[in-house]
Amino acid sequence: MSILHTAGEDEVQGAVAAAYAADRSALGYVPSHTKVLAINPEAFEAWKALQGSIAKSMGMRRYELVTLAAALGIGSRHCRLAHGNKSLKYFDEQELLRIARDYRTAGLEDAEVAMMDFAVKLSTDSAAMGEVDSRRLRDLGFSDREIVDITLAAAARNYLSRILQALDVDVDVPPTLSKEMRGALLDPLDTRLPVAD
Repeated sequence: MSILHTAGEDEVQGAVAAAYAADRSALGYVPSHTKVLAINPEAFEAWKALQGSIAKSMGMRRYELVTLAAALGIGSRHCRLAHGNKSLKYFDEQELLRIARDYRTAGLEDAEVAMMDFAVKLSTDSAAMGEVDSRRLRDLGFSDREIVDITLAAAARNYLSRILQALDVDVDVPPTLSKEMRGALLDPLDTRLPVAD
């Protein structure tokens, strides 16, 4: 549990109140990460703008796949649960269960598996990455812009995940996630996939 004092919903005003209201409207509650990040509302707004611009450029299906893979690589319970919940807008529950358990055997297209492998490697050993990693994406038809967007999405997820982990922010469990989905999203964090060559 974070030592930081976060403002209660009855205390906030201005940009912080707007951030709380947006989450309450979209999710039905204000997650712990919003309360912590809103301590610096200007940086939080910049983060949301960055995240939105990346997602818009690459499309939500790809964005969520890369996000789930990066969260897997970095071991982020926060982001696996939050984005597992968001992903239910783009995948049916059975497909998402397969992806969450092991995206490599979930029936995804080769290009989608490759971009998820790229995100996992970026999140586990980015110093070992080189031309071969981007070349795999290029060989599967990704453009320069798409390769940059995949990289931005994975790196941005690392940015947020590391903040939440470093500040020991409480992990919120979205109330709409089934017990089976929660297990599918979290169990792989205990037995991480090896990095693809």
